[in-house]
Amino acid sequence: MDIRLPNLGEGADSGVVVNILVKEGDSLQKDQPILELETEKAVGTIPTPSAGTVQSIRVKVGDKISVGQPILTLAGVGAAVPAAPAKPVIPAAGTAATTTAPHIPGLPVAASPTLRRVARDLGIDLSRVRGTEAGGRIGMADLRAYIQQLQQLAAAPQAAPAQPAAIERIDFSRWGPVVQKPISALRQTIARRMSESWNAVPRVTQFDEADITALNELRKKHVPAYEAKGARLTLTGFALKAVAALLRKHLHFNASLDDAAGEVVWKEYIHIGIAVDTEHGLMVPVIRDVDKKSLLELSKELELLAAKARDRKLTADEMKGGSFTISNQGGIGGGAFTPIVNKPEIAILGMGRGALKPVVRDGQIVPRLMLPLALSYDHRVIDGGSAARFVVDLVAELENWSDGVME
Repeated sequence: MDIRLPNLGEGADSGVVVNILVKEGDSLQKDQPILELETEKAVGTIPTPSAGTVQSIRVKVGDKISVGQPILTLAGVGAAVPAAPAKPVIPAAGTAATTTAPHIPGLPVAASPTLRRVARDLGIDLSRVRGTEAGGRIGMADLRAYIQQLQQLAAAPQAAPAQPAAIERIDFSRWGPVVQKPISALRQTIARRMSESWNAVPRVTQFDEADITALNELRKKHVPAYEAKGARLTLTGFALKAVAALLRKHLHFNASLDDAAGEVVWKEYIHIGIAVDTEHGLMVPVIRDVDKKSLLELSKELELLAAKARDRKLTADEMKGGSFTISNQGGIGGGAFTPIVNKPEIAILGMGRGALKPVVRDGQIVPRLMLPLALSYDHRVIDGGSAARFVVDLVAELENWSDGVME
């Protein structure tokens, strides 16, 4: 019996094999993990649907495999071998069907719910649209290109579709030794999402500084008590509490723009993503219902999700559903920076490293610990005045923290 790569869920139809957990001759139990697969967002294990003995392994580490592709062959199963997925039909050139994607019948088309709705309203079969995003996913640009091609074919049925210009490759080894490594699925996803945000979102960044001298002393005071309860008290925890309070007051910042429907979606929940720097690339796990959790609960969950991100143990669901994002680079160093909005969110807060600076207080120059803040936002939804008020209120929250709000 051939064991094939099962359906990976919405938006994922392929991955890269990063580890094979069995070898030929092994006896397997049903649901035993057989390999680890890296998709666009996480690394997960693939179990065997049946018990049996491994007769042959059909993939190797580093292979990019798609849904329906054989992974290994089991002997002693006693079940009928499933039929192989039907191969895509490539139609003759010069017909409207030249845009047909290599889609396997019976498997879902990789596209967002918004795009599916648009296609349904237009009467377009998405299985005929070629997806150019990671893993063959169909984006809005692909749908537009399909519609434009249909219009061109209707106007000139015999005209062949234009061929894309070839990408020139540069031989860098001409100038010295080089090492070439394939781009990981995660890094490709990061690049695609950042490009989408850069091209689609007219962003502006509002800068300011917060005097966190008192807040840092308060943090140091409570660090031992938090450690005794198995939690690390960090500035990010304070930022989570402060931002959650502000999102209830500044509702525009807890929204998303539905481009297809021409609507602003106001969210009644507050789920905040935390950008985590890992050796594999940037990952953004989401802490849900931040406004309903204590500082202690947030500190524990923050540390747990950050550890899972570094170990590549986050699930896809743990990185979805955010309504705002915080990126704290203070632990690395550096000052203010311009974070890119995590589309489809509306805004993101960047935090740099606090530094002692001479500041005038009551007519005296005194050393104060100043925290650089950078709020990037989507100018289609948020105006500059709203962003300035948000940052002013955030500074006030951080500078006037009460000792009674530590649990």
